[in-house]
Amino acid sequence: MSRILWLASYPKSGNTWLRIMLANLGRNDPVDINALQSHGGIASARARFDNTFLFAAGLLTHDECDRLRPALYRHVAAGLAPPDDADDTATDGLGALAGVYPIKTHDAWTCNDLGEPILGGKAAACGAILIVRDPRDVVASLANHNGQTLDEAIEFMARPDAEFARSTTRQPQQLRQRLLDWSGFNRSWLDQRELPVHLLRYEDMLRDPAGALGGVLDFVGARLSDEAIELAARLSAFQNLREQEAVAGFRETPKRARGRQFFRQGKAGGWRGELSEAQRQRVEREHGAMMVRLGYQPVPEAAAS
Repeated sequence: MSRILWLASYPKSGNTWLRIMLANLGRNDPVDINALQSHGGIASARARFDNTFLFAAGLLTHDECDRLRPALYRHVAAGLAPPDDADDTATDGLGALAGVYPIKTHDAWTCNDLGEPILGGKAAACGAILIVRDPRDVVASLANHNGQTLDEAIEFMARPDAEFARSTTRQPQQLRQRLLDWSGFNRSWLDQRELPVHLLRYEDMLRDPAGALGGVLDFVGARLSDEAIELAARLSAFQNLREQEAVAGFRETPKRARGRQFFRQGKAGGWRGELSEAQRQRVEREHGAMMVRLGYQPVPEAAAS
């Protein structure tokens, strides 16, 4: 049985927050944010590739790595089946997820040059959680994360060929990830037909964290009490994450991030005080159709004037 559950999102949309919520299931104290690698990690981790194939991904081109990635995830999925006497109703850690194994990805749903889905298709995963966020709020968060200006972040989000870890002159810790543009990323996951997808909005996670987490658990068929879900949501409160980061840092914060800060504000609608009118208009012009599809309304022209 395929047991990977992809946690898919365009960067800075709440993926890490959801991973922390899932990792806090069944706990009485908050999970260490720097221990998330033991809770599935990210699909593009170079170490997973190297350790599976027993040679360094750096010896290959990006396209050659992409040809091997479907086999990598099918191999991972094949090794996730629990023993016959495993308790699928366990309520601690990954056991709370009805046997599925959540893995983060910023890859859009694309195929390699052999026509295979890079993430392995339905042979590798049972489904996906697509986490989305208002692109106007993504702009400032992405700019902070990448050490960019707001205009540079807007430009990056509009590029259909946008990629992470695309360098060929150094060896990043992750494999190349094809993001596409913001609209294209979300469209790729919504329109593929291999895996069922549960859509989760960042704004709904803010409004009702326990309800959002409960929806994810319902999607995978997990059975937990309301009290366990409420506790995991409380342990994952954004202020708790910021306090942990302030004390010990966060290993996933890129060196180029301004102030070395990953958990920045954790709110919705901050774009109103951060984007200029011209910047807001460009985001809405580039992504208006997908915004509406996901429930984000562009500013009416009458209200903007």
